[in-house]
Amino acid sequence: MTSVRFQADADLKQAIVTGAIRRQANLDFQSAYAAGLEGKKDSEVLAIAAQNSRVLVTHDRKTMPAEFGQFIMSQTSCGVLVLSQNLSISEALEAVILVWEVSTAEEWVNQIMSIPF
Repeated sequence: MTSVRFQADADLKQAIVTGAIRRQANLDFQSAYAAGLEGKKDSEVLAIAAQNSRVLVTHDRKTMPAEFGQFIMSQTSCGVLVLSQNLSISEALEAVILVWEVSTAEEWVNQIMSIPF
């Protein structure tokens, strides 16, 4: 069983990335900047996350779910976690850390989850 590794989308609040890492030093959460995601199309972002074996974490409820559906028709995704922008930073951190603590990377293959549901 492999630990979940996260990839922030360019629209994800950076405070979520830094806060999650501060709370759980062993958590692997790469920023959008580190991955060079700024200005990339959703399909490219999904491909980069998949190539790096990372669950994509995003606020994008408008286009990402449909793009994810298209992506998994021909490729394998490591998963997508969609966090509502209405969540407080604290709630978003708790959600990311909970996913990291209670699930495995294998459980996320080709899965998408939205919080809140």
